[in-house]
Amino acid sequence: MGSITEVYSSVCKELKLRTNRYILEVLQETEGKTGDITLKLTGNDRLRKVEKVTNKDALALSRTLRDNDSVTGLDLRYNCITDEGAEHLADLLQENVCLRSLDLMCNDIQTDGAEYIAKSLTSNEALLSLRLTGNKIGNRGAMHLASMLQRNSTLQELDMADSDLGTQSVIAFAIVLNNNKSLQSVNISRPLLFSHQEETAVHLSSMLVVNQCLRELHLGKMGMTDSGVERLTEALRTNYTLKYLDLRCNRMTRDGARCLANVLKNNGTLEILDLASNRIEDDGALYLSQAIALPTCNLKALSIPSNNIATVGLVSLSRAMQANNTLTHIYIWGNRLEEPVCQAFSDLLSSGRLSSEQTDVCVYEVDGCVCLAEVFHGLKRHYYWTPSYGQNGNPASNAALALTNTQLHLNSSHTP
Repeated sequence: MGSITEVYSSVCKELKLRTNRYILEVLQETEGKTGDITLKLTGNDRLRKVEKVTNKDALALSRTLRDNDSVTGLDLRYNCITDEGAEHLADLLQENVCLRSLDLMCNDIQTDGAEYIAKSLTSNEALLSLRLTGNKIGNRGAMHLASMLQRNSTLQELDMADSDLGTQSVIAFAIVLNNNKSLQSVNISRPLLFSHQEETAVHLSSMLVVNQCLRELHLGKMGMTDSGVERLTEALRTNYTLKYLDLRCNRMTRDGARCLANVLKNNGTLEILDLASNRIEDDGALYLSQAIALPTCNLKALSIPSNNIATVGLVSLSRAMQANNTLTHIYIWGNRLEEPVCQAFSDLLSSGRLSSEQTDVCVYEVDGCVCLAEVFHGLKRHYYWTPSYGQNGNPASNAALALTNTQLHLNSSHTP
């Protein structure tokens, strides 16, 4: 067998397919490399001339990598792959025993493509990370993936955010996770839910009571109210494995924040809490401050941008940070940053208690008045897009990846 570039050219010639120059360039760059290789074939790479990967290119890649044991990651975000291309990649998953991560974010895969991939994963024992974010697989496609999890015992990370999941499929995932012992990170953010009765929160709560393997749960943009948050926190009181809870962009107010504060007081497992774009206001921030100030609280990162928090709440959080050194990351931009808040966070930054790399504000002065400006830092600022410059996987902009410090995010460094 020749080099991977020669194999690709041979496959294209055999199948009478046009060679994709972008794929060829990326494959040539891997020549001579040892160890695990991730092929980054992102369709939104702004640093090079891109020829987006199509279904025919997916066929050629599938044949090329079928017997390859050095490529362990395949990054195909922002391309033109549809259900047909997903079928070719599903064939690859059935034949290749070395591929550990597959990222298909923002392609055009729908129900049938999800079914092909799900069927291939029922027998696959190698893939650890699958990302289908932004593909409109819908309720039926998600049901196929939920069914797959009943038999697959190796997949560790599954991301299906923005994939038009329905109530039925969200509940199905909650039920399957009662028994699944391998999944450690699940993202089902922004499903299409039309009921206001919090059925999904009830089932997810029941799952968290039983499941002692899940470490990350992303439930953003679910329209969850304080009632749903209360049900989740009832389960979190007895769950000692979940470290990262993402509840951004929901409908939580101070009552939901109070429930979460009670969890932080009594359960020292939770390390990252994302509450961005809710409405906890000053009262909610006070509840969280009281919990954070306790020595039993092990929270490392708190994200609360755009929560309509004013001076009382933000100053109380700054005082809580002085009382407890465990909290190292806090993100506050989008709230009411009045002068006492600016001074409080200026003191945290100048004293070294808060690192400038671990918050989303920086200090400047105008006519002797201390002000705060936004900096592009956060838990997952590079989730949807690829930066054109800067450090690869900069921890200041992707703090959640550094804090979790696991092998879950095999393909989460989004800089090409």
